[in-house]
Amino acid sequence: MNTISFMTANYVAREIGYRMTDGWMQGQEATDAYFEQPVEVFAPRFDRYMADVRGLGFDAVDIWIPILNPVWATAEHIAAAKESLARHNLKVVSLAGGFGDTREHFEKSCRLAKALDTTILGGGTGLLYSDRAFMVDTLKAHGLKFGFENHPEKNPDEMMEKVGDGGDGTIGLAVDTGWFGTYGFNAAEALETLKDYLFHVHLKDVRAPGGHETCRFGEGVVPVEACARTLKRIGYRGAIAVEHEPHDYDPSDDVRISAGMLRGWLA
Repeated sequence: MNTISFMTANYVAREIGYRMTDGWMQGQEATDAYFEQPVEVFAPRFDRYMADVRGLGFDAVDIWIPILNPVWATAEHIAAAKESLARHNLKVVSLAGGFGDTREHFEKSCRLAKALDTTILGGGTGLLYSDRAFMVDTLKAHGLKFGFENHPEKNPDEMMEKVGDGGDGTIGLAVDTGWFGTYGFNAAEALETLKDYLFHVHLKDVRAPGGHETCRFGEGVVPVEACARTLKRIGYRGAIAVEHEPHDYDPSDDVRISAGMLRGWLA
């Protein structure tokens, strides 16, 4: 069975008390500020997140950039994070988020991914458009792959434009099924079309097209069960992140239940 992981961006609104009234960046900035602390403060905060993830029944996690940001993470921060991950027996399946628009930022992101023993960067970087050759060379040097995550892209063709020639196998996709729901495109069909380029999957449901209010699997418009069965049928072997990022309540119970549903579909 595929590895099923907890996307730590699920807790985007946690550090503002699940009152995220001003959009995603409000939560992201608050999370980054919460963790950008001396290591003696950072370590127990990071450990609490990992303990909560493990308590929900997960043995794998996607590390969202604001909780361990390569811009501010020192060797001591990274060592503390690795100790926590080992203590809770959690495997990192991807580094998730934005990896910057400069060579220095991207290089730091790659070094962090390598230190966390993951091979996938899932998200976005301006280098995909401005400095692709450097990006590919850096990924190769670190033994990593970059999965582009869709947000404004409305269909598989728009996603494939970002993959281009695939960078000798270093550039592929980290598909977010929720955004296909936002744009009214069948996410299961998208996964079928994009099967040769899938590095990672963020399985997400949203309540209605035209918006991006996430929800427990089966309560929205994304055919999440069909997505899971499609991934099984096409032989996808990568990880599947359970993603649900409500602005006004703790998603933990929903995520735990959704993960159980996913395990059943993949069995």
